[in-house]
Amino acid sequence: MVGIVSKVGINEREWDVSADTSTTIRLSDAAVRPLRTLDPAAPLDDLQWLDEVVGSARVVAIGESAHFNRESYLVRHRVLRYLVERHGFGALGWESGFVEGWRVDDWLHGASANLDDLLANAISSMMGLWTEMRDLLTWLHEYNRAADRRVGFYGIDLSGSNVSLLPGLDDVIGYFAAADPEFEIDPGLRETAAIFAADSALSVVPAITAYLELGQDRRDALSAGLAELVARLHGRRLEYLARTTVDEYGRAVRALACTMAIDMIGRVTAQGRRGDALYFRDPAIADNVEWLLNRTDRIVLAAHNGHVMRWPLSAFPGMPPSDPMGLHLADRLGDDYRVIGMTARAGQTLNAGAEFYEGKIFTELLPPEPGCLDALMAASHDGPFAVDLRRLSEADTATVRAVTTQRFGNISGAVNPLDAYDAVIHLPEVTPATPDLAAAAAGPEEIRKMFGQ
Repeated sequence: MVGIVSKVGINEREWDVSADTSTTIRLSDAAVRPLRTLDPAAPLDDLQWLDEVVGSARVVAIGESAHFNRESYLVRHRVLRYLVERHGFGALGWESGFVEGWRVDDWLHGASANLDDLLANAISSMMGLWTEMRDLLTWLHEYNRAADRRVGFYGIDLSGSNVSLLPGLDDVIGYFAAADPEFEIDPGLRETAAIFAADSALSVVPAITAYLELGQDRRDALSAGLAELVARLHGRRLEYLARTTVDEYGRAVRALACTMAIDMIGRVTAQGRRGDALYFRDPAIADNVEWLLNRTDRIVLAAHNGHVMRWPLSAFPGMPPSDPMGLHLADRLGDDYRVIGMTARAGQTLNAGAEFYEGKIFTELLPPEPGCLDALMAASHDGPFAVDLRRLSEADTATVRAVTTQRFGNISGAVNPLDAYDAVIHLPEVTPATPDLAAAAAGPEEIRKMFGQ
């Protein structure tokens, strides 16, 4: 498979991306918290700085500059392990489908399942197709076998790789069958949704094309049918709670809300209102997280910097800034929400161009532009390290305050790091995650083909 087979070691490596910092703006040595290793199994003493960053927060989000980088998976694994073992966090929420993720959680709580299948089909948007994700879930599974209190796994994102209604709609149809067996859902809803279903993230473009070709009348009928389900689900809440559990009802409400969000994204896109399309996904993600806090006291979130930060996202050329999940959660949770951003200097990053769909998943990460957060971090230390933005000296605080942009892969967006993050982890080099060929072989045909299976 083109572009995804690169792999580097993680222990005792030489970081060969050092720069002459004598004439560049940098943070003081006192601000730098070196990370000795990225190995998830290694001792965790170099993460003790997290104690002050996390405090008593209920939600700690860990960002990334781009998806599918090996080092990002490793850092998240280490931080998750630290927060579970040292702070008692009880769940991991991943930027993956809300409905699909329940199968992973069931497995972590003792249900029988094939891990290859879970990685390929229960973690959406290709997030599970890497050995680093397998290692993370395997560690959670082993931890739970001996733990008095098991750690859960939740998808927090829209289902169906953010484009297909079928996973959420099928889940809701199943709930109505149990809660309201005499209610007949119009079969045309699912028939229409199936026309633009996506087997994986590789089908996003043809799925959008198929939706746009439906015609206004059919799109309107689909939206009206979903709205009827929402009204019935809320209007008959007490009746349904008498027949099902509170948890089952809540899951159905969230699954339907995510399905409605996908439908609304499609509707405004068809109307040419691309800017409005940004206002449905992240509020739904925040709603999912808020609902999950009813199930667990403390949760670690893993999502892109553009979702977790407490700052309007402006990384889409020609699109207005939008409010990410992080701003919504900060508004609702206050200090109970903490954010750890991530930056990188060099290496390979996710390919945002059309070549992605042809198998070239990664592309060269361009040098950071002077004045951006990535450049400041890269100039401050040669190896991987962290910075606690809440405990900087006045001089270092002023240096960070002067930063106005950050990279999201090879795209730059406006940011105020002091408002957006509580801490930042910097990686001097990022590389492609390791393809999990066994997981890919369990995926849909287009995934098997891309991974050479």
